[in-house]
Amino acid sequence: MSATVTTKGQVTIPKQVRDFLGIVPGTRVDFNRAADGTVVITRADKKPSVGRFATLRGHAGKGLSTEAIMALTRGEE
Repeated sequence: MSATVTTKGQVTIPKQVRDFLGIVPGTRVDFNRAADGTVVITRADKKPSVGRFATLRGHAGKGLSTEAIMALTRGEE
């Protein structure tokens, strides 16, 4: 994606980027220079968007004890 800078130094953020970051009119953004010289844009007013797999992370519960798992693998009940 690319954008053109106006004579006033303004750039329109591409729609795909706005949608990904949840940027709407009035949203503040930060521009940060990375170690490799690239510039990264992030929302200034909240945490960055989570990745598509982040919502799948979690814990299923306490689960079985080691003894119970060993009993199952040995065929004991």
